Amino acid sequence: MMKIRPPRHIFWSADTLDLSDPFQRRIYLRQTLLHGRAEDVRLLDKAELAAVLDELDLPEPIYQLWRRYLTRLGLYVAREGTTL
Repeated sequence: MMKIRPPRHIFWSADTLDLSDPFQRRIYLRQTLLHGRAEDVRLLDKAELAAVLDELDLPEPIYQLWRRYLTRLGLYVAREGTTL
């Protein structure tokens, strides 16, 4: 079990998140990309982010920005049915 106390500017509806739960982990990643500060985003595992990016339901401009960035790092590979 990997419980954390996320900063309030990222996650304000709960005191703790269990990052060993895939659902809560994806919520944490999404919220960090949408509301995190540079120091919060810097701590994310970019390979993990690339693996779940298509599942995060991000607004299109944010999704495209991250997809391009992770592709340039060689971490994101377009899934079947997606285009760069």
